[in-house]
Amino acid sequence: MWYYGKNVIRTHAKNGGQNAWAIISGVLGNAWISIRPAAPDGVTNVHMILTTALANNRLVDVLIVNNQITEATLQ
Repeated sequence: MWYYGKNVIRTHAKNGGQNAWAIISGVLGNAWISIRPAAPDGVTNVHMILTTALANNRLVDVLIVNNQITEATLQ
């Protein structure tokens, strides 16, 4: 399901195999959501989009599939 015009509250990442999470305002009860796109480089790309939004107070649209962020775009 797509969520439109949301604020990124927090982002977090660890080194190693695709370990990144975000908290998106009003999505899944403001819980940490793992970032899991289909492509390996997708974790980095989606995390960068969400981190850019957080740093610059921009809104994002996010696609949540199976309680994981699979796509994100800046507004």
